[in-house]
Amino acid sequence: MNDATVSGDSPIAQLISPPARDLGDGFVVHRALPAPQRRTLGPFVFFDSMGPASFAPGRGMDVRPHPHIGLATVTYLFDGEVLHRDSLGNAQVIRPGEVNWMIAGRGIVHSERTPPAARQGASSLAGLQLWVALPRAQEEMPPAFSHHDSAALPLLQHGGVRLQLIAGTLGGARSPVPALSPMFYADAQLAPGARLGLDTEHAERGFFVSTGQVQVAGRTIAAGPLVVLRAGETVNLTAGAEGARVLLLGGAALDGPRTVWWNFVSSSRERVQRAAQQWRAGGFDPVPDDSEFIPLPDTPIPAARADAAAPRAPAGKPVDYP
Repeated sequence: MNDATVSGDSPIAQLISPPARDLGDGFVVHRALPAPQRRTLGPFVFFDSMGPASFAPGRGMDVRPHPHIGLATVTYLFDGEVLHRDSLGNAQVIRPGEVNWMIAGRGIVHSERTPPAARQGASSLAGLQLWVALPRAQEEMPPAFSHHDSAALPLLQHGGVRLQLIAGTLGGARSPVPALSPMFYADAQLAPGARLGLDTEHAERGFFVSTGQVQVAGRTIAAGPLVVLRAGETVNLTAGAEGARVLLLGGAALDGPRTVWWNFVSSSRERVQRAAQQWRAGGFDPVPDDSEFIPLPDTPIPAARADAAAPRAPAGKPVDYP
């Protein structure tokens, strides 16, 4: 499906088809945000769909230590395991249905790898990593990390819909993930023919079909694109004959433009420049017992922009695999 701005009375405002990027060993990532036609959705400034991928024994995902500022990463898996380690000393394996939430604040370094135990045999991996821009008042807060088991996340079930609230608020429920701005992020599994209504609780809304397909106002949406919805109208999603798995996300619009470059997000371009210089000079705290690192890319840092167009310079982190 090609990218499009949908006209007329459709509740769908935009369809964003993320390009595929093969990172080796058959591991493919699709990046929906930032996109040429849209940079953000609520506070979300980055959307990566990872896999599904299969690894031979001894192989796996290896994202070497790299820095972040001004954002929170939220990692959520459908399949497989990832070992998170960071410069605060945290080491946490994340599994399907669980949430890793890392607040970078004024600066943190982390790595993401397939755990050693999973490499002893064949393994697989599929999931999502999203970035949330921190509110301007919290951009320089101390870094932090929290892990949340599936059982701790609110579960809403009704009429063939099983919805797990990953972060934020939705339908009167609140996730324990320490979000700092109005937002929602949920994993909805729909039985064949089940209907899910998404009301106007949040100003900016969208969804991503992971598997199956849904009908929206007479239009079929299959797995693949990020769908941006128009504001101010309740939208109903009806699952097809195979059922569907749909990720819902959005929230309040950002409190001003952001510069998004490499792994850094900030309301100040100069702050991004300082973070780049700090990484180049080895000024970030390291991940304990891991001397590897991803070098700083040699690309221009764009200015922050308030419109929906993304900068042409590479945005987001260039994930790095052997």
